[in-house]
Amino acid sequence: MRPSLFKRTTTGGTAIALSLSVGLLLTQSPSRAQQQEGRGRGGRGGAPAPVPELLQHYSPVTAERLKTPEDNNWLMIRGTYNGWGYSPLNQINTTNVSKLHLVWSTITGESRVHEAAPLVNNGAMFISTPTGQVMALDAKTGDIFWRYRKPRPEGAVVLHDVSRGVALYGDKVYYAAGEAELVALDVKTGRPVWTTTVADTKAGYYITLAPLIADGKVMVGCSGGETGIRGFIAAYDPDTGKELWRTYTVPKPGDPGSETWPKGDEWTHGGGSIWVTGNYDPATNTAYWGTGNGGPWMGDKRPGDNLYTSSTVALDVATGAIKGYFQYAPNESWDWDEVSPPLLIDYQRNGRTINGLVDVARDGYLWFLDRGNGGPIKFVEGKPFVYQNVFRSLDPVTGRPDVDPEHKPGTGKRANFCPGTAGGKNWPPIAYSPQTRMIYVPANANVCGSIIGQENFTYTAGRGYAGVNMGGPPVQPPATDHFGEVQAWNVDTGEKVWTHNFEKSPNWGGMLATAGGLVISGGTNDRMVRAFDAKSGKVLWEFPTSSGVEAPVTTFVVDGKQYIAVLSGWGGDANGMNGTIQRLVSGVRSVPEGGSLWVFALE
Repeated sequence: MRPSLFKRTTTGGTAIALSLSVGLLLTQSPSRAQQQEGRGRGGRGGAPAPVPELLQHYSPVTAERLKTPEDNNWLMIRGTYNGWGYSPLNQINTTNVSKLHLVWSTITGESRVHEAAPLVNNGAMFISTPTGQVMALDAKTGDIFWRYRKPRPEGAVVLHDVSRGVALYGDKVYYAAGEAELVALDVKTGRPVWTTTVADTKAGYYITLAPLIADGKVMVGCSGGETGIRGFIAAYDPDTGKELWRTYTVPKPGDPGSETWPKGDEWTHGGGSIWVTGNYDPATNTAYWGTGNGGPWMGDKRPGDNLYTSSTVALDVATGAIKGYFQYAPNESWDWDEVSPPLLIDYQRNGRTINGLVDVARDGYLWFLDRGNGGPIKFVEGKPFVYQNVFRSLDPVTGRPDVDPEHKPGTGKRANFCPGTAGGKNWPPIAYSPQTRMIYVPANANVCGSIIGQENFTYTAGRGYAGVNMGGPPVQPPATDHFGEVQAWNVDTGEKVWTHNFEKSPNWGGMLATAGGLVISGGTNDRMVRAFDAKSGKVLWEFPTSSGVEAPVTTFVVDGKQYIAVLSGWGGDANGMNGTIQRLVSGVRSVPEGGSLWVFALE
């Protein structure tokens, strides 16, 4: 199948062309769609189709290539193991980005939220979409090489039906399906090589993240804290799918950290979900993962700090052992999962260089940590990056917050708190530029929340176990004049340098920084993808896609030309926050759904 190819003439023309393409795909006969289920490229009668020439010459992704990826490629979801989301490419830069134009676009055939970063290896592009689909394309032309579709098992519980990307290693594409299964696909054909069950989806386990390849292993983690799962991270053999180790984020009795849980069986359904792919330090063979909140949500149902929920955990990739941790909110009660892994950034403080971790957290705080040599994690500094009324202060040595009890909800106790359950920044990743020494944050300010814990509820496998009632009227701080923001912070001074505000939109756009002096992201309800001047925050270019852009932007080079690629497709929690803002103020846009892939370059 060849995608619709068109250059932008007018916004209306682009939208019409894309709508026609979507209509054609969605009206294909059910029998044809079913024939494609669960397999990749095939010929007539099931015979193998010829492998495209570009894939015939596919360069296997080795461990060394992942450690030092070529500038022209984008081999993992954040570009490099440190999570920077930074490209050394500068062909597209502040002087010419205004001339960026659409080269090609294609629809994905999925209407739900799209959050995957396109990966590119020497001109071959790989994306994943909701509901079990992986696609391989020609990054230069948009031609589709193969399309893999995985049927969803009957009875699967997938509460957030989203995929945040795939991983490349050797001659395989690794995909974590929503129903908690890990699949290895042949890169040339898209056919499954092996499939491994990670967890029982009928018990509420599901996966939203892209696998992490490190130390010759494929690592994934599971979501499902709202259904009473016990979170974990697991590693698998890339050739066979055999499990190599599994580390739970909620310790069982007798394990380190178990003393922070009650002596009952609360730990068995303690939450600690893994929502987003970890970052990795090859020098110490340590992976850093963010963990979700406890289960059920109200901390008074599980007295204690509840390690290792709402934390960053440092894992020995060889064994899975926990080498260190930092807990952002002990006894967390606000649904502030610490979904994002910290970026590995070495920064300056008081005249010395710190082997740093920098995390912009859902709790509304920016955290500067010390990762040392891959062992214990130490607190350095923390400060709010949006309005926050829960933490009265942080302990200057440990970073432990002093919580205002007025703003901590409990069983039968409603509390208002800022930021709300969606957080000051949710899953969309920040980016860091070594040129400017700044991080770039997709923030949401002035959207607060209100919840109350339920009195009586019980655990049932695969059913809700949050134990809260949401609601009350939407809450916002006084004198609100905007909601979404792009923020830039200097990592050496710990000070904010610039902010770009969005008056009537949230911001759920993953960030890309480049050596061309640019920061590129979407995330707003006007459907735009934008390029900012990384130093000043000035908007230099914008382009309306068919839906909202939540996925991180990536960049690559083919035949000497630099391209920008991004998936468009609004929905999920971003749409929920947009609805909240619509109830607060008038004139807030609604966003059409529908997944599509957009690729840009200079004339």
